[in-house]
This record gives sequence, C-alpha cells and structure tokens, in this order.
Amino acid sequence: MGCTRECPRKKVAFFLVVPLVCVIFAIRMDTIKLTPMRKGIVGVQFLFVAFGATVLVPLLVGLDPATALFTAGLGTFIFHFVTGGSVPIFLGSSFAFIAPILAASKQWGMPGTLAGITGVALVYFLMSLLVRWQGRRVLDHLFPPVVIGPIIILIGLTLSGSAVNMAKTNWTLAFIALGTAVVVLALGKGLLKLVPVVSGIVVGYIAALLFGHFQLCGVEPIDFSKVAAAPWFSLPPSLAHFCIPEFRWEPFLYMIPVAIAPVIEHIGDVYVVGAVAGKDFVKDPGLHRTMLGDGLACLAAAFLGGPPVTTYSEVTGAMSITKVTSPQVIRIAALTAIVFSVIGKLSALLQSIPQAVLGGIMLLLFGTIANVGIQNLIQHKVDVGLTRNTIIMAVTLTLGIGGAVLTAGSFTLGGIGLSAVVGVLLNLILPHNKAEEAESAQRQSES
Repeated sequence: MGCTRECPRKKVAFFLVVPLVCVIFAIRMDTIKLTPMRKGIVGVQFLFVAFGATVLVPLLVGLDPATALFTAGLGTFIFHFVTGGSVPIFLGSSFAFIAPILAASKQWGMPGTLAGITGVALVYFLMSLLVRWQGRRVLDHLFPPVVIGPIIILIGLTLSGSAVNMAKTNWTLAFIALGTAVVVLALGKGLLKLVPVVSGIVVGYIAALLFGHFQLCGVEPIDFSKVAAAPWFSLPPSLAHFCIPEFRWEPFLYMIPVAIAPVIEHIGDVYVVGAVAGKDFVKDPGLHRTMLGDGLACLAAAFLGGPPVTTYSEVTGAMSITKVTSPQVIRIAALTAIVFSVIGKLSALLQSIPQAVLGGIMLLLFGTIANVGIQNLIQHKVDVGLTRNTIIMAVTLTLGIGGAVLTAGSFTLGGIGLSAVVGVLLNLILPHNKAEEAESAQRQSES
C-alpha cells in the first residue's frame, strides 16, 4: 500500500486548524437569528440523533468510529460549502455500504476497499452532471421505483446473516438491546423517539456491565484496559497515520452500482428537507449541487479512511420536531462531530461495545432497511402483478439473495452491485405492455 508520511507537527496543525475554519464558516454563512446558546444546544442535540448510526457503521465493518465522526463532520461542511450553506442537511455514515464493504474487504482488503469507495463519488459526480444537463427526468428513466425498491430490499436482506451471527454471541444481550430499541421506537415521544439506536446500545451496554460483573447469562466482563490506555485527546488513527488508499479497479467498479440506491435516497431526502424547511432546494441551489457536495464528501471520506456518507433522515426528523431548520445549527452539529472525533477515550469506549449488543440493534436496523424498499414500491403504486415488473423484481431479488457472482479474469461483480446492474438493464430492455398497464391503471383508479 502506498503511504505518504508527513511531518507530525504539520499534521497536528492541520487538524487543529480544520475545526477553527469550520467555526468561522458556521458563523458567517447563516443569517437566521437564534441565540448562540440555543444554536449550540440544538446543534449538539442533532448530532446525538445521528451519533448512533454514524459510529455503528464503522464498528460493524471494521473501521475506526472516531474517523467516521471526523469524516461525517468534514463531509457536512464540504456539502454546505458546495451548496452555499443554504441546505440544512447532515451527512453521516451510510448503512447502504455495510454489506458491500464487508464483502469487498474479504476480497481486496480494507485499503483496496477504501480506494473502491472513490467509485461512489464518481457516481454522484456523473449524476450531478446528468441532472445539470437533462434534469431529474433522466434519473426517473434509469432508476424507476421498480428498480430501486428491490435494491433497497436487498441492502437490508443481505445483511441479515451478519446481524444474526453477531447477535448469537449472546442472545440475552442482543434481545435486551433489540427490545429497548423497539420500545423507544414504538412508544417514545418527541426527540426520544429519534434515538432508538443510541437507547438500545446504552441499555445493552449497561446490561453487559452488570451481567459481566455478576457473571450472569454467560456474559464476559468488559475489558476496559484499552479505554484506560487511550489518551484523552488524539487524532483518529487513520488520520494520525495517514496513508493513500491502494487503488485497484476491481473494488472501484464493484462499488459503482451500489451507489445507485443512495443517490436516489439523496434525491428523496432533499425533497423532504425542502418540505420541512418550506423551501425548494431542488430549484435553489439545485440537485446537481447537492449531489456534487455529497460526492465530494464521499471522496474525502474514502481518502481519510472513513465510510461513505449520506444524507441523514434522522436529523431531518429532529428538525421537523424542533421546528429548527437553520443550516448553521447543522454546521454546529458537524463541528461537534469533529471535536468528538479527537477524544481518544470516546473512540476506545465505543470499540468496547459487545458484538451481541450491536447484533441486536442490527436485527432491527437491517430489517427496517428492507421495509423501506417495500414502502418505496407501495408509495409509488408499483403494480407487482405486471409481467414486466414481476420479471425485473424477481431476477433482481434472486440474484442478490442467492449471492450470484460474475467473474472475468481478476474482476468480479456480485451481490447488490450485480443485482443493480441487471435491474437497470432489464428496465431499459424489456418492452412495456400498454394493454396490461392500462388495465392496471384502471384498477388503481377504481380502488
């Protein structure tokens, strides 16, 4: 792996300057009047809403959670810079890439996988150019709901095995974490309802501490030696020992199809944020700029050793409840993420969370992702009874769930990536049966 070492003093100076620049940027680019204390409180609150998911992704795929916090904060600032600081969106670790990163790291190692994540940025750049040139209609043509729905379902279903394998290390802890998250999600009110992941992990961790201390249910005591040894303040490991990712074509091409679903999710989130804020962000600053900002953030994450980032609906939900849609507050949340990333003991503490606790949370999260795909089909009134739709969905789901892999020399394409490519091609190639579609439209209008 190619590695460029810099003077430690210069690197420390650089990463100390970044938060300062972010503070200036956060202050100067917003004119909405809120008291500084309220901005700070709400900004930190928004980070905690996104905190669980942001650090959970790297914990599941073997990356450093502190780096994920840093790249989430930095990526959010990049996004706000590209969009002129007008769109209140927070970027955090993307769940869509958990399965692809796990699969790719087994084939090409984590350095090659991180380099492959640059392919995600390329997809965003290309889509940004397409939208700038042709408008959103080109995306609707290439990626209709009948293609996107099954892909989202696959993202959840292909992760189910990993969830079960982690949970079965101790089912008691797994069910405590899962039960807590379910109760908070189902019965929680206000902001509490937005943090089921954090709640489940906290309660599961406390249970692990108690059970481990009293040696109950086969739970081993949590080892705090790494937490004690960790410094209070330190750069995330992947930043302190920065290395240029090892570029390889195979993981690069492997990641490209996987990025289709997050791109479509990005579009939906921009519309939702616009509705919450009462502004048309699709028109100003435009989807092409929001996609460019997301792509640049993913590119930065890849080079800094973090997972790909995506728009966070959790923070959008928090904005809807608090009625605070100031982009400056989102930038305060991003700054808080960067500050948290240099607290060494926090990173060590996160890595001490038992696998069973994380597995219990995954049982809910990954099933929820699959459910989002089903909701996508229902909301867009996709008639799964149409022959054309049946073929697209059946082939896409079967290839993905069955783990089909195509190999050509050293290049391989499989899983979600292969399913996405096949789904798009089938949608472009298969002819429409106008009589069958007219009959379907009539049935929907009568119902």
